[in-house]
Amino acid sequence: MRANTARRRARRFYTVLGTLCVLAAVFAALVARGALRINTPSRADFPVWGVDVSHYQGKIDWETLAAQGVQFAFIKATEGSGHTDERFAQNAQGAAAAGIPAGGYHFFSFESAGKTQAENFLAALRGQAMALPCAVDFEFYGDVFQNPPAVEMVRAELRALLAALEEETGRKPVLYATARSYRMYLAGAFDDYPLWIRDVYLWPALSIPGREWTFWQYSDQGRLEGYAGEEECIDLNVFNGDAEAFQDFLAGV
Repeated sequence: MRANTARRRARRFYTVLGTLCVLAAVFAALVARGALRINTPSRADFPVWGVDVSHYQGKIDWETLAAQGVQFAFIKATEGSGHTDERFAQNAQGAAAAGIPAGGYHFFSFESAGKTQAENFLAALRGQAMALPCAVDFEFYGDVFQNPPAVEMVRAELRALLAALEEETGRKPVLYATARSYRMYLAGAFDDYPLWIRDVYLWPALSIPGREWTFWQYSDQGRLEGYAGEEECIDLNVFNGDAEAFQDFLAGV
C-alpha cells in the first residue's frame, strides 16, 4: 500500500513538473517571437516614444509615422569606416519635413579605427538638419559574441570616435548598448554620455541597475503603418521623461 502511494505521489510530482516545463518553454517562445511582451512601458509613464530605422524598413512615409504619434527617430547613417546606409539622406530629410526630431546613428565596428569611423559618420551627417544628438550603436555581432576583443583596446577606439563626434557636433553623442555590451565595456568608463539601452525582455532598472538612461529600446517587434521594406517590424523606443524634459533634451539643456 505504501509503495503504491509513493508511486502515485511520484507520478503526480513528475506530471506537475513536466507541465511547468512545457508552460515555461511556451512562455519563453512567445516572448522571443514578440507575441507576448512583459516589459512594454505605459504611455502614462513614458509619454514620449519613437522609432529607430534603417534601409531595412525601405521607403518610409514619415507623415504617416507622425500621424500615429511617433515623436522622435534615430536613423542609421553609417557603419564602420566605409559603409553608408543607402536611405539615410532620404530618411533624415523625410523626418525633418514631417516635424519628427531625428538623430543619425552609427554602427560601431570592432575591427575599425575610431578616427576613421568618425570621419565616415561625420561625412554622412554634414548637410543634414538633425534635431537629436548623434548616436553610436555599440553592440556585439558575428564572432564578437563569442570572442569579445580586449576591453581597453576597444574603449580607446570608442573614445576616439566619441571625441571626434563631440568636437564636430558640439554635443555628447548618445551611446546605444545592450545590457551585455554595456556591462563589459561601458560601465564605469562612459557614464557621462547619455545612454540608449536596448532590452526587449527586462526593464532597465533590472538589466542595468543604478544607471540613468535617456532612451530605451523596448521592442524590436513593433508594427506601424508607413514603411515598406524587407523588415516587417520596426524598433520602438521611449524617452525617459515627459514632453517638457524631451524639449529640454532637444535644446541641449
